[in-house]
Amino acid sequence: MQKAGASDLHLSTDAVPMLRINGHLEKTRHRSLTGDEVRLLMYELLTDAQIERFEAEGELDCAYTLDGVARFRINVYKKYPGIAAAFRIIPHEVPTLDELGFPPVLKSLLQKRAGLVLVTGPTNSGKSTTLAAMVDYLNEQMKYHIITLEDPLEFLHRNKQCLINQRQIGEHSRSFAAALRAALREDPNVILVGEMRDLETIALAITAAELGLLVLGTLHTKSAAQTIGRISDAFPADEQPAMRLALSEVLVGICSQQLLARADRPGRVAALEILVANGAVRNLIREGKNHQVNNVIVTGRKEGMKPLDQHLRELVEAGIVARDEAARYALDPTSFLLGMNRRAL
Repeated sequence: MQKAGASDLHLSTDAVPMLRINGHLEKTRHRSLTGDEVRLLMYELLTDAQIERFEAEGELDCAYTLDGVARFRINVYKKYPGIAAAFRIIPHEVPTLDELGFPPVLKSLLQKRAGLVLVTGPTNSGKSTTLAAMVDYLNEQMKYHIITLEDPLEFLHRNKQCLINQRQIGEHSRSFAAALRAALREDPNVILVGEMRDLETIALAITAAELGLLVLGTLHTKSAAQTIGRISDAFPADEQPAMRLALSEVLVGICSQQLLARADRPGRVAALEILVANGAVRNLIREGKNHQVNNVIVTGRKEGMKPLDQHLRELVEAGIVARDEAARYALDPTSFLLGMNRRAL
């Protein structure tokens, strides 16, 4: 994986091992693996307790460190026939926000002492890397107690200016909600919630922000407007007005991202939509007018906001991303291509 520049490795019964390189799956030159071979390879990496859990539940999330190479997030699962596994490579060194090419506004969001900062995007869009870079920035700049709640632990942080305690769901706590509830009594300044996947976790994250903590979290949503809608829709209808009020008061900002193949060199680059929660955004959240949030992002550029399509245009004009690749991720592909054609003329 490391030599090929792959982000993922797939092992599967009766299949050739495959690597995901620049977002695309490619076959290796290895022969197909039998079910016994995949099982033997996986069980060499798992503890007895993990093997027992996998056999009972049919799937398992875990992590494995190969000294001197990298750390890997692993999901092993039963299928027909046999079993399969997916490996995601996690570099030993945490990238910085500057190395990722993120704009300064993200650092300004992290200067807030309390509130909710969300990083969103579909699966495999680099959310974990962005969150790790945010934690590293705080670790360099602040003197905080940071608690991370993850499933599994991915990037491992060393204490710099901050005290960082990382907890793995399923091993150190039974659920995100249970760990988040406990974290409120552990004197944190910052809580990272690896995945806000249910109503209880979302409600507790908002409560933590109301209590004066900085909460970093993720959702599998593609835009700021969709993120606000997803949080609202997680609650029963009669609770949504109160929830929208609470969210409008604690939201600091949302960074939604997509990973695109680079045109200038091997690798991928993040295209961003950035929302900063100003007065106009807070009013729209309270009133449930999520569909109008995009208009505020377009008009809020002086505050550091960035529409996704604008960032895609910047990446194309800089020669980092091909025009057709960018159009695949644009909110309105037709308008995006027409706009690019006019700019070219």
